[in-house]
Amino acid sequence: MPNVDLPFLRTEYAERLAKTRIAMDAGGIDVLFCCDPSNMAWLTGYDGWSFYVHQGVIIGPTGDPVFWGRAMDAVGASKTVYMDQSNITAYSDDYVMSSERHAMQHLAGVLRDLGWAGLRMGVEMENYYYTAKAHAVLNDELGDRFTDATLLVNHLRGVKSETELLYMRRAARIVENMHAKIFEVFEPGKRKNEVVADIYHTAIWGTEEFGGDYAAICPLVPTGDEAAAAHLTWSDKPIPNNSGTFFEIAGCHRRYHAPLCRTIWLGEPPRDVSFAEEVVLEGIAAGIDKARVGNTAGDVARAFYAVLQKHGVPREGRCGYPIGLSYPPDWGERTYSIRTDDETEFQENMTFHFMTALWMPDWGLEITEPLRIQAEAAAEPLADYPRQLFVKN
Repeated sequence: MPNVDLPFLRTEYAERLAKTRIAMDAGGIDVLFCCDPSNMAWLTGYDGWSFYVHQGVIIGPTGDPVFWGRAMDAVGASKTVYMDQSNITAYSDDYVMSSERHAMQHLAGVLRDLGWAGLRMGVEMENYYYTAKAHAVLNDELGDRFTDATLLVNHLRGVKSETELLYMRRAARIVENMHAKIFEVFEPGKRKNEVVADIYHTAIWGTEEFGGDYAAICPLVPTGDEAAAAHLTWSDKPIPNNSGTFFEIAGCHRRYHAPLCRTIWLGEPPRDVSFAEEVVLEGIAAGIDKARVGNTAGDVARAFYAVLQKHGVPREGRCGYPIGLSYPPDWGERTYSIRTDDETEFQENMTFHFMTALWMPDWGLEITEPLRIQAEAAAEPLADYPRQLFVKN
């Protein structure tokens, strides 16, 4: 076996592979092709910035997974995956950005060589990394023998192992440090990009014991009426006084995320913002109390929204999502949602971001928590950072 510094024991990868094959059998799938880099990493350990070209992991009826990707990235696979070199296969660079050939033609050839081309194949059709062109070419090569396996592996990742929780707790320590640095340096007149530079430095530096990775989403830091929008980034403009800014960020360690959002108000916050803080904090507490084994994602959402409705605070949409291992452009696992009609039942060691933000016409307020479902208690906040609206006068 290759001498690779893996983030998990080989036995854990074997357990993941066994679980995947059970799910494949249940879905009538003989061969699974995963191109989501999070699923690729979870199944094999592969870690590289190569998801802008076609790549994937093939799970056949027997044997270890097969990494398939660009030749230069196959070298990276040999440095990061647990499988033997014989389970790493690659296509040449003349398939990259070519109008004459397509990488899926090569993949079809690999499947033929493995004797799997005639089997029922699952592909992740609703995925950032699997294009309409890729599916069309693969269909032309192999015939119409595909089934949609978009979230098959994602659902298997929902309950975290002890090592996964260790990495998420380390990510939580990092995001605590990130917010402490933000409060230290954030002030009127400073350019927003300078603050973001401090965020990145703190995120990557990590702690004396362990370092940080790049997060799947860049820092979201809108100010003033721009904070009415959920997903704006930053500019090089000076930070104005008498304004609120929310910081939607995550610590990341070994690709495992702990998102944590807080808001800083420079000057005296208006009464409606202070009132909203009180309501959100009450709603968070109510939601956390419902986040227990046997309860559902909908129970948490209904508890949170009941508090908001009681106080007349408007909000709609989901208020959370599962988190863990991820790559750009999203740190969520894209399975269940914390919303009133989602009856996904919680199991111990499921983890989610309780995204209890408010976006009003002229301001935004984000106070959120990354949570772990415990065996016999309300959910555990993974991060330990004051849950409040921060004010700097």
